[in-house]
Amino acid sequence: MDYDISGILEQWRHKPGEVTVRRITGSDGRPKIQMRLDLGLLQMEMEARPDGRRPHGCESLLAYHQGRLARYKQANGVEVGFELSAKQCKGLREEAVMYYYRYLSLFILGQYAQVVRDTNRNLEAFDMCRKFAAKKADRLALEQYRPYVVMMNARARVHLAVDDEKLSEALEICQGGIKSIEEFFKQMARPELAEHCSELAILRSVKEEINNRLPADPADALHADLSKALEREHYEKAAELRDKLRNLNKSDFESPPDN
Repeated sequence: MDYDISGILEQWRHKPGEVTVRRITGSDGRPKIQMRLDLGLLQMEMEARPDGRRPHGCESLLAYHQGRLARYKQANGVEVGFELSAKQCKGLREEAVMYYYRYLSLFILGQYAQVVRDTNRNLEAFDMCRKFAAKKADRLALEQYRPYVVMMNARARVHLAVDDEKLSEALEICQGGIKSIEEFFKQMARPELAEHCSELAILRSVKEEINNRLPADPADALHADLSKALEREHYEKAAELRDKLRNLNKSDFESPPDN
């Protein structure tokens, strides 16, 4: 068996400063992701745990510990007393790195729904360590990455909303991500760090882009969406937009309630 992957690496050159990824079909017939690194490549499964393993027979270590927590709570009625050891927290951190590589690759490939899935999953891992780690160092170890994961989650959801032509929803998602990161710094008693946070800068830039695409008048926005729907022959959506326009026009003629 030839273990040398030099031929693959020669055909697929590493590009310094870029994250280079591609989707392939594995020998098992399932889709997989490959990420090109300077010294080789990573290959990841598209579903479940990126390395394809099932620790303790579960989808992931996180799922295993979530199951332990559920059984503990069922037996004791409360979560108080449940703990994660330093070794268990280390395992969760290492697993989170696998999901990081995958959701970064998925974002580049435009697979935004899967990015939302994996970032949500990592935030659950962060929450579990913060809440149940026996040692303070383990409770805080992943928190430094929370703003980045929140930002990536928000950007992926914004892409999905924009693809569905829901600009107002995209704006709300962006604002929610910004608020979540600002609240994080307040909870950490370091609100001054928000001023230099690159993740906040990215989301504020995305927010500005969305605002620039939003018509100033709600009716103008609905008319623009209606034109796009008709152009693309999305007649059911066009009918919904017409109803919204009628309701909007009706509300313009309604008198405000007396005080």
